[in-house]
Amino acid sequence: MNINQKAIELLERNEYDQALALFKEAVNESRNVQSLTNLAWIYYHEESDTETAIELAKEAISLNPASYFPYNLLGEIYVVLERWKGASKVLLNSIAIEPSKEAITNLAIAKYHLGELEEASDLFLKSARPSDYTMYCHIKCLIEIGNMTEAKSKLDAFLESDDEFVGEVEVAELYFELQCFSESVRWFEKSWDTYYKTPDWVCRYIYSLIKTNALNRAVEIANECIQLKINDIQEEYAVQCNEDWTEGEKAAYIKQLEDDKQEYESIIGMISKGFVPPLKFSTSLSSSCYLFGCARHNHLEYNG
Repeated sequence: MNINQKAIELLERNEYDQALALFKEAVNESRNVQSLTNLAWIYYHEESDTETAIELAKEAISLNPASYFPYNLLGEIYVVLERWKGASKVLLNSIAIEPSKEAITNLAIAKYHLGELEEASDLFLKSARPSDYTMYCHIKCLIEIGNMTEAKSKLDAFLESDDEFVGEVEVAELYFELQCFSESVRWFEKSWDTYYKTPDWVCRYIYSLIKTNALNRAVEIANECIQLKINDIQEEYAVQCNEDWTEGEKAAYIKQLEDDKQEYESIIGMISKGFVPPLKFSTSLSSSCYLFGCARHNHLEYNG
C-alpha cells in the first residue's frame, strides 16, 4: 500500500490529521499530478484554505495532466469564489480532456454570470435531467433571452414524479417569470403546506393571486403569514440565550422576523402601486470527488 492509498484509508476512517500528514508527505516525495491534486482537494474541502488549494491545483495543471480532475477542482473553487473568467477558462480545458456533468454545469454557471446567456442556456441543457434544478436554470436562461415559447414548452413538461424534481415553488416562480399567473398560482398552492414560508416567494404568490383576480385569497395569504410571524416573534422572545444562541443573535433574528412581518403587511399596497416582487434566483454549484485513488468512488490512481 503506497502513501496515497494509506492517506485515503485514514481519511475514510476519519483519522484526518494522520491523513493530512500523509497527503503532505506524498507531495514532499514527488510533486506530481496525483499528489498535488489530492492535497489541493484536502486543503479546499477539509481545511477551507482556498488560496493554497488554488496554488496546488494550478501547479498540477502546469504539468499538463491527462485527467480532468485538477481542472474540475480548480474550476469549482473559482465558481465558489465568483472568479467567473478564470472558471470559464479552466473548465473549457477540462471539457476538452473529458466532458463531465460537473464541468459542463459549472461552466454554464460561469457563462451565466458573465452574461453569455445563450452559451449558458446550451450548457445547462447538456447537463440537465428532466425537471431538475439544472433544467430550471436552462429555462431561466431561455426566459432572459426572450425565448418564451420554448421556455413554456419545457416548463410544461416538468413532472413531480421525476427523481430530481426541482420543487413546486421553483416551477411556480418560472411560470411567474413567463407571466402565466394561473399556472403560477396552481403550483404555489401545491407548495403551501409543505414549504417554509418566506417573503421572497410568498409575495410572488400574492402577486399572482392579485393578477388572477383572487384578491380575497391574496389577503388571506398575507394575513396568515403575518400571524405566523407574530407567533414566531413571541416564541423567540421566550427563548433563553446561552453560549450557542447569544443575545445578539436573538436580537438579529427577531429583527428579521419583524422585517418579514412588515413586508407581508405592506405587500398588497405595494403591488397596487405597481411593485413586482423580484425573483430570488441563484445558480447551484455541481461538485464531486476528485481524489485520485479514492476507492469509494472507483477512482484509479493517476498514471502519466
